[in-house]
Amino acid sequence: MRPDTPAAHTTEAERLLRTAAQYPGDREPLYLQAAAHRELAGDRPGATALYDELLTSSPANPHLIRALKAANLWEYGHEAEARAIIDGVRRAKPADAAPWEITAETLEAHDELEAAESTLTEAATLLATTPRDLPHATQSLLTTRHRIRRMLALSHDDWDTLADRLHTAAVPLDELHDPKRLWSLGSSDPAELQAEITRLRSELGTYRTALSRPFPVAVLHWPEAELDELLTAYPELEAEYPTYRAHLTDIEASLRELSQAGTPNLGIVRATVPSYEAFAASEATPPSNADLLPQYATTLAARGRATAWPPARDAACWCGSERAYGECHGTEQP
Repeated sequence: MRPDTPAAHTTEAERLLRTAAQYPGDREPLYLQAAAHRELAGDRPGATALYDELLTSSPANPHLIRALKAANLWEYGHEAEARAIIDGVRRAKPADAAPWEITAETLEAHDELEAAESTLTEAATLLATTPRDLPHATQSLLTTRHRIRRMLALSHDDWDTLADRLHTAAVPLDELHDPKRLWSLGSSDPAELQAEITRLRSELGTYRTALSRPFPVAVLHWPEAELDELLTAYPELEAEYPTYRAHLTDIEASLRELSQAGTPNLGIVRATVPSYEAFAASEATPPSNADLLPQYATTLAARGRATAWPPARDAACWCGSERAYGECHGTEQP
């Protein structure tokens, strides 16, 4: 059950921090989750303290942490400090879309639409230079930029056109982002209200589809030593992994089957027992529960741990054999 009261959010934050202390390899994502729960509990200074603690320890995603810290600071009266951090993030020109989008949405939330638009334009210029195969996060950034530009009544430019092209829902972005839609929600005409409900349902469906697959569809790869440790600790999982050789064969077979079914963005994530146990603890589920394995794979992919599959035929095989993929698990690959 998800926490839905300040006390429950505080309890969840403390649980995540205890898990982070036990599994330092997952400290950063666990701290970010804990900070989010502190924000939801109304403990914004406590969330800032967690962001600061992360920033003093050479984090993997410093720009993301700073952007989140700025958003949090502004919400409890530290506007000047938040603005300074936002300026710093923009000057740093991060190569990831998330810090840009969080920064822009913070500015938008405080009626700084022009600054939000210019921030997203800087990001698009940096991150969307190649329109093909844009990561989901960059596509989301372009969609946010489109929405803000509609509120500013700006004419379409090339980035807006690209956002329109990437948008696949039945309702066009121009209609979804029309500020006048808000007026219809206050209408007393049942027909107008019903039409707006229909449009909102379509938009919600689009968001759900996007959120359901923002990262590669990933399959777990347990290196041999990790698999031995896993099965020693949790013999209940032997049905999933009868032998290491069978595990490798199943990975390749599963990915080929998904590929033949037309599933895009396939990947492999390397599993470790400490990371898996930390994830199980965060889900309050025993590691011996096999139903947790695909969720763990998805979470690792969401953290950017996935390696794209298939590799090039002359590249090293994903299994770690140090042989070329075309001479190893890719021998039957057309």
